[in-house]
Amino acid sequence: MTIDSHQHFWKYEPVKHSWIDESMSAIRRDFLPSDLKKTYEENGVDGCVAVQADQTLEETNFLLWLAEKHSFIKGIVGWVDLRGDHIDENLEEYKQHEKVKGFRHIVQGEPDHNFLLRADFLRGISFLEKYDYVYDILIFPHQLGAALEFVKRFPHQKFVIDHIAKPYIKDGFYEGWSVLMTEIAKYENVHCKLSGMITESDYASWTPQQITPYMDLVLEAFGPSRLMYGSDWPVCLVAGTYKQVKKLVTDFISKLSLTEQTAIMGLNAIQFYNLK
Repeated sequence: MTIDSHQHFWKYEPVKHSWIDESMSAIRRDFLPSDLKKTYEENGVDGCVAVQADQTLEETNFLLWLAEKHSFIKGIVGWVDLRGDHIDENLEEYKQHEKVKGFRHIVQGEPDHNFLLRADFLRGISFLEKYDYVYDILIFPHQLGAALEFVKRFPHQKFVIDHIAKPYIKDGFYEGWSVLMTEIAKYENVHCKLSGMITESDYASWTPQQITPYMDLVLEAFGPSRLMYGSDWPVCLVAGTYKQVKKLVTDFISKLSLTEQTAIMGLNAIQFYNLK
């Protein structure tokens, strides 16, 4: 099966979705399962993991509601206040819903470079393993140092780095990002998504050749067994089509064995997120 490990849904609201700025005006509208199902049929994708785009419990419940109505949504990564006093009870409540697979915080938007290492956040993360939840790490490259210390503290917690940690591909920055990604990859409980890459490039003029060195690095560092394909739909639409996003990855991994290609395009996501 081909599984898209990373995509979003929303009913567009200008205030709630203020992060969708002028340069991303193409996605200032609703994106719902009916839109994505058609896209998947056209691109040979069997299912997906829907990831939160807003930091409220309403967002988590919205994704859960959609997943219960649409079988191709195999799992969701929601949001819960990991810093809250009642985190254990909150996680236990969601455990009754089979499609809730894990959680994410939009750490890239936090002004504190060391947000991941705050005591209240670390306490919240410590409860995830108890319920077999995964955690998606959404960061910018300047937060990789904190992320390295963060993953060291939880050797049995399943982590995945979203969007290869958003390297500044457009500006050609590589060295600092590559050193820290290589270090983080030494921890075998950490996985990585081949996603969100074209939107870190120049929207109008990116080429696969510009992105390949970054994909080479994560393939070498994490290996085929800890990489998973993700589209970042509909965000990706500001820089290309779904077909282009998928082709970027499938062309890149075509040099690998069929077993390794199958793993990256679906099997790894199924196993990591425990999808049915």
